[in-house]
Amino acid sequence: MTPDHGPLLYEGKAKRVFAADQPDRVLVEFKNDATAFNALKRAELEGKGRLNCQISARLFEMLEREGVPTHYLGLAAETWMLVQHVDVIPLEVVIRNVATGSLCKQTPIAAGTELSPALLDLYYKDDNLGDPLLSESRLQLLGLISSQQRLEIEQLARRVNQLLLSFFESLDLLLVDFKLELGLNSAGQLLVADEISPDTCRLWDHRNSDPQARILDKDRFRQDLGGVIEAYGEILKRVQGV
Repeated sequence: MTPDHGPLLYEGKAKRVFAADQPDRVLVEFKNDATAFNALKRAELEGKGRLNCQISARLFEMLEREGVPTHYLGLAAETWMLVQHVDVIPLEVVIRNVATGSLCKQTPIAAGTELSPALLDLYYKDDNLGDPLLSESRLQLLGLISSQQRLEIEQLARRVNQLLLSFFESLDLLLVDFKLELGLNSAGQLLVADEISPDTCRLWDHRNSDPQARILDKDRFRQDLGGVIEAYGEILKRVQGV
């Protein structure tokens, strides 16, 4: 079912954003497209949009119950979400609880090393530039956020990390790392936006010790492991079972 919506406002790699019945709201459609390596690798996976939409909805609802402000207003259909309109801050906030992926390629840190406290990195959100890692000096040079907003972003992201870590642990899942996008609503309030799903989180299954079989996230697509939809379905089943 497709809800009534206005014109298309924006289309990204995994979602389309449409105008809604009020100017401070938009409707987000989750697509079946899968991309990796800055969209150099692409595929369409039937059912992926529904899974990511439903998983994100449950996680936003959990965060809201814990007092974390998000853009989420509710589900409009199986693959559609109603959210607050936000001015997205052009930063990707990445929190790493366990070393893997690019961190291990760029540093001598061994894969699987627990990071305590969690490492928080900021990346400039620009596909044409390859979403580069920002140093504090470059962040100040670009003037994207104030020093106060920088503090608020880190506090909010670390709060989200603690809640997600605990929540996923209760589902026998390890939150290895994840990406957050944040935005400001019409009142200037900082909100968690975009999505929280296996597309944006690395999740390992505590119930499986095999280093490949335990992967229940987008790395299955990146590494050509197969079973992407089955892995995402397992995440939804556990999240819904809470």
